[in-house]
Parts: sequence; C-alpha cells; structure tokens
Amino acid sequence: MIFVDIDGVLIPFRARPSDSNCQHGGSVGDRPDCSGNPLLDRLDPDDGRRLLALPGDPVWASTWMAEANEVVAPRLGLPALPVVDWIDGDEEPPRGVHWKTASLARWAVGRPFVWLDDEITDVDRRWVAAHHPNPALLHRVDPLVGLADIDLTAVRRWLDHQNEGA
Repeated sequence: MIFVDIDGVLIPFRARPSDSNCQHGGSVGDRPDCSGNPLLDRLDPDDGRRLLALPGDPVWASTWMAEANEVVAPRLGLPALPVVDWIDGDEEPPRGVHWKTASLARWAVGRPFVWLDDEITDVDRRWVAAHHPNPALLHRVDPLVGLADIDLTAVRRWLDHQNEGA
C-alpha cells in the first residue's frame, strides 16, 4: 500500500512551471470548477497515472480526508481511494514523531507500506522500524517541488525489491 499526502506532495508549495489546469477561476473542459482553492492549479494531472502505475495500492493519508476523493482524485484521473481515518486520541506522539506515523503503521496492519509525505523525518523512520513488523519506506517529498520522477523512481525500486522477496 502507498500512503499519499496531498499538501506538499501533490500540491507543491511552489507553483509548477507548467500551464494551469484552471485559468481565471473557471472550469476547463470536463474538469470540475476550479474557482475554490487556487492551490489546486498546482496539481499535475499526470501524477494520478504515475501513482496508479506503481505496484501498490494508493491510499489517501492527508488531512483532506474524504475531500481528497471529491476534489483531488477527479483532477488526477484517480478513482475514489481509501482514506486513512486518523487516530483521534488525547495521547501525544513521542517527541519528534509526526502525528500521522502511528496511525499509518496501525492502518497498515502489519503489511509493508510506502508513505509519501513532505514532513517525514528520521525520527519517524526509527519509530516505524521499532513498531512495525514489516518493511516500510517513509519517503520525504520536497514540498517546494512536489512529487517528482526521482521520488517515483525511489518508490518503484523499493517496491520492486519487496516484490522480489515475496
């Protein structure tokens, strides 16, 4: 399974150098109306195809929750994907561990997983290594650039390596 964050991963913090999908706040062709969140212009429609080409099942791991399927997925040509339900507890994560980390490890239910996020640190990697019984790739995406070929290549190599051992 491939956990995918949206902000900083699919919507980079810096505008992409390509043409906008939504121009002047209107809709374009079959695309949904883009007049809401102007950052949606930063989505790259090719990211959907590239994610689906990976040998794993994408899962939304974002605070967008159900809106990911309503707003983001159609712009990327993605079907509705499973959405991680975040642990709603009073317990703070250990110092330096991202608030998503334990939820994702729990959601994976002992299966290998990939996590694409712009806020992953070595602390998260160590926590998962100590608390998750199977391999996991926690891959940090540069939030200024968003999901890039180098990220997808790293994920594909890791997944291919995991599949060789299966």
